[in-house]
Amino acid sequence: MTQRAKIDTDGPEPPGGGGGTGATIDSGAELDPVHPVPLPAPPFHPGGLSTTDVAERVARGEVNDVPLRSSRSTTDIVRGNVFTRFNAIIGVLWVIMLFVAPIQDSLFGFVIVANTGIGIVQELRAKKTLDGLAVIGEAKPTVRRNGQACEISTSEIVLDEVIELGPGDKVVVDGVVGEADGLEIDESLLTGEADPVLKKAGDQVMSGSFVVAGGGAFTATKVGREAYAAQLAEEASRFTLVHSELRSGISTILKYVTWMMIPTSIGLVISQLVVKDNNLTDSIARTVGGIVPMIPEGLVLLTSVAFAIGVIRLGRKQCLVQELPAIEGLARVDVVCLDKTGTLTEGGMDVTELRTLGTSEEPYVRRVLGALGESDPRPNASLQAIIDAYPDNGEWRCTASLPFSSARKYSGASFSEGDGDASTWLLGAPDVLLPSGDPTLEETEQLNEQGLRVLLLAHAVKDLDDPAVAEGVRPAALVVLEQRLRPDAADTLRYFEEQGVHAKVISGDNAVSVGAVAGKLGLPGAERTVDARRLPQDRPAMAETLDDHAVFGRVTPQQKRDMVGALQSRGHTVAMTGDGVNDVLALKDADIGVSMGSGSEATRAVAQIVLLNNSFATLPSVVAEGRRVIGNITRVATLFLTKTVYSVLLAVLVVVSQVEYPFLPRHLTLLSTLTIGVPAFFLALAPNKERAKPHFVKRVMRYAIPGGAIAAFATFAVYLLARSYYSGTASLEAETSAATLTLFLIALWVLAIIARPYTWWRVGLIGAMGLGFLLVLVVPWLQQFFELKLVGLVMPWTAVGVAAGAAVLLEFAFRWVDRKFPA
Repeated sequence: MTQRAKIDTDGPEPPGGGGGTGATIDSGAELDPVHPVPLPAPPFHPGGLSTTDVAERVARGEVNDVPLRSSRSTTDIVRGNVFTRFNAIIGVLWVIMLFVAPIQDSLFGFVIVANTGIGIVQELRAKKTLDGLAVIGEAKPTVRRNGQACEISTSEIVLDEVIELGPGDKVVVDGVVGEADGLEIDESLLTGEADPVLKKAGDQVMSGSFVVAGGGAFTATKVGREAYAAQLAEEASRFTLVHSELRSGISTILKYVTWMMIPTSIGLVISQLVVKDNNLTDSIARTVGGIVPMIPEGLVLLTSVAFAIGVIRLGRKQCLVQELPAIEGLARVDVVCLDKTGTLTEGGMDVTELRTLGTSEEPYVRRVLGALGESDPRPNASLQAIIDAYPDNGEWRCTASLPFSSARKYSGASFSEGDGDASTWLLGAPDVLLPSGDPTLEETEQLNEQGLRVLLLAHAVKDLDDPAVAEGVRPAALVVLEQRLRPDAADTLRYFEEQGVHAKVISGDNAVSVGAVAGKLGLPGAERTVDARRLPQDRPAMAETLDDHAVFGRVTPQQKRDMVGALQSRGHTVAMTGDGVNDVLALKDADIGVSMGSGSEATRAVAQIVLLNNSFATLPSVVAEGRRVIGNITRVATLFLTKTVYSVLLAVLVVVSQVEYPFLPRHLTLLSTLTIGVPAFFLALAPNKERAKPHFVKRVMRYAIPGGAIAAFATFAVYLLARSYYSGTASLEAETSAATLTLFLIALWVLAIIARPYTWWRVGLIGAMGLGFLLVLVVPWLQQFFELKLVGLVMPWTAVGVAAGAAVLLEFAFRWVDRKFPA
């Protein structure tokens, strides 16, 4: 227990130049979070730095210049979109084609340039959105300068800064405590130790820890990249897409594609340039025509664009996505854990009734409550409601205070009353402060059943710094608080139920009260509440209880963390929402952490998604956006990889058969645009409510392999038939045209399967692509441009017949795959 610190703003200012704490700290020293190296305590100046001192430190570069977490730099975005393995391959082939073939055989290069440009523009738009929201949601620590408290950006903190701390505040830089008023710091995110550490003047605090109770101030001794958490997290916390099943799955696919491309391309080059004694320019063009379609170049682009547009869409709803894979992750969630206060209910509360107990007189109780409110410089929502209802008259003097902690469920203070008497009071959960069986608990239970929050004011008979201060207390009054339900909470819970996502309400409040609130919102299972103090400690047993129930009360912060872990052990993908410091550990361990914008600095720092408008109703939008991204990218990936499979197989068949490659680059550019490029763009951005499923690679390849194989063999069969049917100098063009018609019809049917279930615009999209190909076949200048001209009736109708047979085979193959290899 610490005495309340008094700020002397008239104290001496730290000297300018190299003075202050910067001279006493070795900024390069290693700091072990579990066993910190004792450092000389720097002088503490309660009034903080002067304007001159700050300017000197800025000039020396002693500023907290840690990069923002939210987005990549413009240079990184451009580099990531331009300098890719496949862009390099296509770029070399494009340069070759520009020199040896007509411009129409180089169209694929212009498509790549356009795609890359679109990718860069969309990611820059996403960056602008993220950076703008990050500024809105950024924590602004309170510092003391020129004897005044003021809020500044984290990046403006300088060495020797005096920074104030209160419940829920994140320690943003390393430092040494100068003032402490019951200051309890949770260092579990750094050390793994679950219990909060009581800090006194002279103790070290580390960036990355956060305040769970009490308050104080500390002097910054390490800022910027020298701070402990910055050293750990600078790389890990930057904008990244790699920790995503979608992105890692695509990377795996591209790796295998590269391995297939190399030997196939070598064989094709040898076949077309060496074995066949043809025109060199034509041979080069057909070789390039065989290599280019093997590359699923638009797949990575569309994935990036889908993520970027998702960020922009959510940004318009004041939703800050701090890590892009969170969009994907929330779509995979099947359990969402909700903290009641601040999530289902609004942050504010109202005192509706004051019930005195025993011989207590109401005027005296009001005076006690007013003094308790005044004793806490950073009251929580419950205490703020009491302060509003019972203002302090200033007659009592606080001699010691015990800040509220989610772990102990009560706060307290000792007073010197106006007449010279001393007293100690506690305010907290009745079922924690009173023994079971106490008659007051029955009265409390009745109020809890109405969804009301009840606090007990009790007179303590022991000193406030006694660990057993809560034992033997004398009840004085019940303070009844009404919580304001969020108007959108019921609809949001109903949405999760409809989508097959199980909602679990996990709260530190009384279990009956939590159940009553959940019942008002229509949550299934709200009537079977569980008191977390009776939860089994064994993880499997805890997981079973969590699966069977939906509402839990009297949950400690450590239990929230354990409950998330127990659910994950049963194979659940868990999202956790919260706004208080008691939610930080669970938010950090959950698959997806969602914080309210009005939440504590610590919760916003560890959450992947921050709802800046504090609207719980935004969550369905995030889920829908994630499902759109994953479901649609799975669709379009099947299109791209079907093309890769049939391109590789066609090249192999050409090498084995020792014939000319059937297509020029212009033909496959046309096919790719009409059956993949344009449709994929629309399909990737369409709504998709299907819950995301795992095993992305398996789900894509199970369709792409049979689809690509059927397309390749059917097309090659028509090509061989055409070679035997046509003769003469212009026969190769006729053979290519017949093969192109076959491949287009089959690829269009693959698109028709992938686009299901049909809507009017999807049917229209497929029809428009078919109409586009028909125009190429009937408009003379397009025929000449693409070298496509159907000769006679036999081979064109043979191509249509083979394509129809292949379409039937595709239907059977895809249905067989669904039964044999269910996703």
